[in-house]
Order: sequence, then structure tokens, then C-alpha cells
Amino acid sequence: MPYLLGIDVGTSGTKTLLAQDDGRVVASATVDHPLHALKPGWAEQDAADWWNAAVTGIRRVLSEAGVRPEAIAGIGVTGQMHSSVLLDAQGQVIRPPILWCDVRTAAECREIEAAAGGRSRLIELTGNPALEGFTAPKLIWLRNHERQNFARIRTVMLPKDYIRWRLTGEIATDVSDAAGTLLFDVRARQWSGPVVESLGLDPSWLPPVFESADVVSTVTGAAAEETGLKAGTPVVAGGADNTCGAIGAGVVKPGQALVSIGSSGVVFVPTAKPQLHPAGIVHTFVHSVPGTWYVMGVTLAAGLSLRWLRDELARVEQLAAELAGTSAYDLLAAEAQQAPPGSAGLFFLPYLSGERTPHADANARGVWFGLSTSHKRAHLIRSVFEGITYSLRDALDAIRAMDVQVGEARLVGGGAKSDFWHQLTADILNVRIGRTERDEGPAFGALLLAGVGSGVYRDIFEAVQQTVRLRDAAEPDQEAARGYDERFRFYQSLYPALKQPFADLVRWQA
Repeated sequence: MPYLLGIDVGTSGTKTLLAQDDGRVVASATVDHPLHALKPGWAEQDAADWWNAAVTGIRRVLSEAGVRPEAIAGIGVTGQMHSSVLLDAQGQVIRPPILWCDVRTAAECREIEAAAGGRSRLIELTGNPALEGFTAPKLIWLRNHERQNFARIRTVMLPKDYIRWRLTGEIATDVSDAAGTLLFDVRARQWSGPVVESLGLDPSWLPPVFESADVVSTVTGAAAEETGLKAGTPVVAGGADNTCGAIGAGVVKPGQALVSIGSSGVVFVPTAKPQLHPAGIVHTFVHSVPGTWYVMGVTLAAGLSLRWLRDELARVEQLAAELAGTSAYDLLAAEAQQAPPGSAGLFFLPYLSGERTPHADANARGVWFGLSTSHKRAHLIRSVFEGITYSLRDALDAIRAMDVQVGEARLVGGGAKSDFWHQLTADILNVRIGRTERDEGPAFGALLLAGVGSGVYRDIFEAVQQTVRLRDAAEPDQEAARGYDERFRFYQSLYPALKQPFADLVRWQA
């Protein structure tokens, strides 16, 4: 029986997953690595930590499962998008990679838009406006602030590409990760010559681009000795964390949607052609499924808002959960259900970290609106669940306004663990939402790509059909959906009314 290996370079740790060809996971290992914030708004990591975590994870899953290395048919890699890994002429990492969540590059974003011929022209060329998290602004920041390091650059790659390079010795990337650099023509699925030239960057720095399931190379003897893998094992190009997460949940066709509720919230919808939002409030990227793209909206503080509520206002629940061996989130969800739908006219804006879709506003802040003496704790708690989900609906409506159809969705992430939140999401989004039997995250999608590349599956669709199974699905309660639809329209009116006060508030929160 063939086995498949998936490696996911996340922000908090690297996950390694080993599964059989029927999708049954036989071993999993996650190794944490630190994040370094040298200044406010900065976020960096050491690439060596990623590799060491991958090596540890590989050895751990092989040992735990008792699987012989030669039984592994293929290896797939995935990881955080946008983060910059820069190599010099000797193949040495020049400096710690600057991460996707680093926001030091606001000035460079404006510089890029001007150089490309304006914001609209940049969106036309790359599918996206310049945002601080993307890769290109990091390169311009280096040119402006670390000229010696910039002068040493010979290769630009992404985190999962670094792991593949250490495994195989081949420098490469894939279409889905390249699409997040702001240097990629999402329509043509290739590097954008006009953008690279306008920014004065050397095109030779950019790796060859593969489709995600293409075999790039095989494990070298040196990597085999270090990891315990078999030399010659095929390694595919892999994909971005968003696309691999979608594949792992079975979201591979237009008309489907992935709703992810983790620290941030994501609405991900595949499309049969590249569809660009003229104002750039919705991301347009390349899916890891050949001939497919996707549009994506993001809310920055989804689960983060609930974690803030737990940490600051629910200390008793945390202690009770520890004693009972349960989750404080389960206790919060139970209390939320004591309040009626709509929280008796109390609204929560989950903008604790600013907002991305449809309001790209770093100044936005969290708000409870409508609070009165009649409101109890249950109303406050339920309003947070509802406010997060309204924000996801805001992103979904922005996508629907682009004439992108959504027939059904899959819910993943921490939010999918709650039956209450599962039904609430179906009611507020007014769409049927399923949950899969397993939620292993992007690493599972990466190993399915490896299965396609190594010939275990004919294509992505067969891989999903054989391995991804629904656990259950929530249908919208139509009465609840109608009530939430009316309240959502009111929710939408709040941000425009507060946009200027948010901007004015900065002077007291700087």
C-alpha cells in the first residue's frame, strides 16, 4: 500500500502528515518554531527552524507509523504565503525571512503602485493591489533599507519552496504560491515581465514555475540521510496553504466555497477563469487545480476576537474548562445559546486587528454597538459569534457581487468544532455548509498533490473523491436566515459611519 507525506510550514509550527492512499492518516507531528518581532509591526522567522522542524517531523511520523521509507510514493509541501526566503550566490539564506503578517512596508506598497502605473494597472497585471504582506514590497523595502542584503539576492522563494529545495536541491515554485508575490500574472499563470521590469528587479531571481502536482525532483542522498527518507522519492511542487487547505477539504470546483475560521477568517471560492475585483477588495489568486483560479476574502480577527473574549472576559470559564477537561470555547458557545438570535439588537464589529475584506482599513477597531442595561453576558458572547460571522458574510457578499456563484460550502478550522457556530454560519451566510470527517489542514492537501504527481491518483478530483468524506452538513434555517439577513444589512451600515472616527482614534492608540 502506498503512503503519502505532506509538510506544512505554518507560522507557529511545521506539521508533517503521513497517510495511506485511501486518506487514512497514520501519523502526524507538529514542531513549533518561534516568531521574532524585533520592532512593532515586524515579524520574522529563521528558515533553519523550518527545516529542522521538518526533519524532526519526518523522522517522528516514520517512527510512529512504522512505515518503511521506500513505501512513500511521493512528498508534497505547502506553507504560509508571501513570506520571503532570499538566497545569495552560494545558496545561503541572506537574512531571516520577513513574514506575511509583517506590516513594515506601507511606503513600499505606494511606491510599487506608482511604479506599475497606478493601483488599477497593478490589479490588472497581478490580480491584486499592493498590500504589506505580499512578497514584492519586502524586496523593495530591502532595497530602501538594507542595500547590502539586497545586493546579495540571487534567488527569491517562498517557505515551502525552501523545504523542497533542502529535500531535492532544485530551486522552483508553484503557480499558487507565486500568485501571492505581486510579481505574477495570475491570468497567464507566469511571472509578470511588466511588473518585474517596472520595479527594477532582476527576473533571474525568480524560480521556474510549476503546476502544483508536477514532480519537480526527487529526494537527494544528503536529504535522505538527514530525514530518514529514501533517496529518489518524488517531490511535487506543492501549493500555498490556502489552496492545499481547500483541496484537503474537497473544495476543488467552481460553485464550492471554503469557509475557514481560525485566528483569521477566510472565504475561498474557486473560479473557472480569473475574476478580478476592480477595487482590489477581494484577492484573486491561482488554485492548485489546473485551469482553476480562486477569489478570497479575509477577516483579520475571527477566532482572534473569540480568544480575546475568552482571555479578557471569561477567566472563570477557562478555570472551569480546565477542571472539567473541556474547552472554554464550548462553555462560551453554550452560554451564547441562552441569548436569542440577533443578541437583542447588540452588534459586535470584529475589527480588533483592523480589517481586510471588504474594508481594507488598518485603523478599524472592535466595537459593541447598541449596548444597554438590558443586555446580559449571554448577549455579549453571542454578539461576538454573530459579528465574526457577519464579517465572513461581508466577504462572501463582495465575492458574490463579482458574479461568482456559491452553491455549497465547507467549514474548517477551530470554528468547525462547534455545532452552534456551524449552524450559525449556515444561517448567516444562507448556504449549506458541510464539515469533513477529518480536518488536517493544508498538509493533507499537500500529500494529495503528491499522490497525483506520483501517479497514485489520476488527478485532483479522483484524489478528493477517494479521500475526503463529509461528516455532516448544516442547512440554513430559513426563518433564522431571513432575520439575520435584515440584521446583516444594519451591520453593514456601521463601518461607513465609523470610518472617520476610526481614523481619528489612531492618535490615542499609536
